[in-house]
Amino acid sequence: MKAMILAAGRGERMRPLTLTTPKPLLPAGDKPLIVHHLERLKTAGFRQLVINHAWLGMQIEEALGSGDDCGLAIEYSRESEPLETAGGIIQALPLLTRNGNDWFVVVNGDIWCDFDPAQLAPPDNADALLVMTRNPDHNPAGDFCLHQDGTVSAEGPDMLTFSGISLLNRRLFDGLVPGPRRLAPILREAMARKRVRGLYHSGQWMDIGTPERLRELDRKLKEGED
Repeated sequence: MKAMILAAGRGERMRPLTLTTPKPLLPAGDKPLIVHHLERLKTAGFRQLVINHAWLGMQIEEALGSGDDCGLAIEYSRESEPLETAGGIIQALPLLTRNGNDWFVVVNGDIWCDFDPAQLAPPDNADALLVMTRNPDHNPAGDFCLHQDGTVSAEGPDMLTFSGISLLNRRLFDGLVPGPRRLAPILREAMARKRVRGLYHSGQWMDIGTPERLRELDRKLKEGED
């Protein structure tokens, strides 16, 4: 199974840091954000990765190369225009499913999480498995509802936040033409058909969407190393 790291965002809220550096290369705990993902995916057993990029994306390729130095095989999906989350995945599908496996892991490049991707296994009668977590202060209403039977719905009594980590099947994108497209509406349509499952992650998770959160993560990681 392959994994994809979404790294094509412009990082508008991270300015001025992202005016000259793509967000995935911003450092936290003495290493770029994206390297934390590479290390965690490798530990979980993943060896073949796809990274999409757009804004200052060649810096990512120059920094990571083919992945040989860290024991990985990295391919890049280059976007000439911002394709949003689903649009980026759709463009990368030929790379993600070239080995004949229709399931693949997707990780948002602008998060930090101690979830173990090895826990992700294809669910029965579903097209997506989402990792859910508690709601942070900046997203108090949550995103989706995870029910006791493992199904996920767009609304419900106990809303949680989608961590940005998921296991997806290419069926989720059947019939969708290439182009800019967000993932959330596609997931909601699949939820309406009872085709989405979820896991709850009780550990650490951060959405690194602002310079303040980046500094907070950097502090936490460095304190953990002491």
